[in-house]
Amino acid sequence: MAETPTVQAEPERQPKSVRVVLLALMIAMMLAMLDNMIIGTAMPTIVGELGGLEHLSWVVTSYTLATAASTPIWGKLGDLYGRKSMFMASIVIFLIGSALSGMAQDMGQLIAFRAVQGLGAGGLMVGVMAIIGDLIPPRERGKYQGMMAGVMALAMIGGPLVGGTITDHWGWRWAFYINLPLGAVALAAVGAVLHLPRKRTQARIDYLGAALLTVGITAIVLVTTWGGTEYAWTSARIMELTGIGVTALVGFVFWQTRAAEPVVPLHIFRSRNFTLMSLIGFITGFVMFGATLFLPLYQQSVQGASATNSGLLLLPMLGAMLVTSMVAGRVTTNTGRYKVFPVAGGALMVVGLYLLSTMDTGTSRFTSGVFMAVVGLGMGCLMQITMLVAQNSVEMKDMGVASSSTTLFRTLGSSFGVAIMGALFNHRVQDVMAERAGAVGSKVTEQSAQLDAASLAKLPAAAREAYQHAVSAGTHSAFLLGAVVAVVALVAAVFVKEVPLKGAGPKPAEGEADAARAQPPVVEAV
Repeated sequence: MAETPTVQAEPERQPKSVRVVLLALMIAMMLAMLDNMIIGTAMPTIVGELGGLEHLSWVVTSYTLATAASTPIWGKLGDLYGRKSMFMASIVIFLIGSALSGMAQDMGQLIAFRAVQGLGAGGLMVGVMAIIGDLIPPRERGKYQGMMAGVMALAMIGGPLVGGTITDHWGWRWAFYINLPLGAVALAAVGAVLHLPRKRTQARIDYLGAALLTVGITAIVLVTTWGGTEYAWTSARIMELTGIGVTALVGFVFWQTRAAEPVVPLHIFRSRNFTLMSLIGFITGFVMFGATLFLPLYQQSVQGASATNSGLLLLPMLGAMLVTSMVAGRVTTNTGRYKVFPVAGGALMVVGLYLLSTMDTGTSRFTSGVFMAVVGLGMGCLMQITMLVAQNSVEMKDMGVASSSTTLFRTLGSSFGVAIMGALFNHRVQDVMAERAGAVGSKVTEQSAQLDAASLAKLPAAAREAYQHAVSAGTHSAFLLGAVVAVVALVAAVFVKEVPLKGAGPKPAEGEADAARAQPPVVEAV
């Protein structure tokens, strides 16, 4: 069926037709978010069959790199050639990568095929948010983007459980094959129901800009991934990658001022709100992924929780995030006002992370759960409001690059958060182990500051107690750093200017409110 622009649909038709498309978008978002969570629990079985333990980290890194590097490019392609076709292409690429990953015969093949998956995942994340931006007026958008934040929280909770169940009963290859039927449903629904204006353009792709951006992002992500683990922070390899990354990104910014059709038009950063939301998104990613890494480790090592249900350990934080994101979206839709949420979210994150930094070996699970819920409330206020305000700050023609840029900053924030908080945690654990257990403690953690349950059970009682104190000290340092970083998000939120969303009042005269622009297209029922 041809894609045609529509003018004003009957008000009663839009919600029903949007819900049909929304289901497909939620499935696509679930595919992108769930994959890494599922694979995490399947990795021991995969290594046992394929070998290549020394390359284990690359199974995740290749996916993350490909996702981060492709994200802004997918956004620009959608702006140039149409959101629907690019979104469907990203689904197809993701499914091809999933099928190939399930058929991998060695670790090298799995790493390569995971990179293909990552290329598709970059388009899935951007496509979902940009299509919502196309379909839904800003005043209504918060409600739907809140639902997407809920999907992300559910993926984080259910991923490890689903991954363990699939691996135990069907085998690890089905951790990838399970994407195929879900992706097929999303592909069919999008193809049949989603109707957007068809774009025809003679504009050329900015290949040099795309190449410079890809090299820069890849180098920076590798620095944050390898620094302090594979290589020392001051090693020649890390210095080289840092130099390459900085040079490529500086060259990218320089070229974007001259390119005819830049990958990331720099004029979008003239909007104060867009720039502030990019910063807040970066910090939200920094905090969220750092918390999801260290909280289960603390609860397993110090509080004696089972690793089997590791996803449930984060339920207070992720549940609070899910509920708050839904409420924030609904309130924004009903009132058209949103500034209170980034301000409240920033404040709650600062308080929650500080409370988490006070946990020690005597902290109960109930108390730590309350602290996690406070952090979750803060992240729920920020997760999708940042995307909503960023989209509201640009013209419709830049919706794709605005969505992709915001997503990219959050992805880069997660990489930096895991790396910096991880380095601080590891350093603190090793210092405390050396203080409390002497040479034995140093030997225990010389390979890694994070011990699995089996290794922890084998330790002598004194060494185990020392390790519990060390993990408490490490999480204290990591979360205290997170609280300090979250202060920046709070300050940035204070300076956000509340530009009325479409339908929330008179059209503002300020340039950054151009989002109250032409009536967006709507979907039509088939």
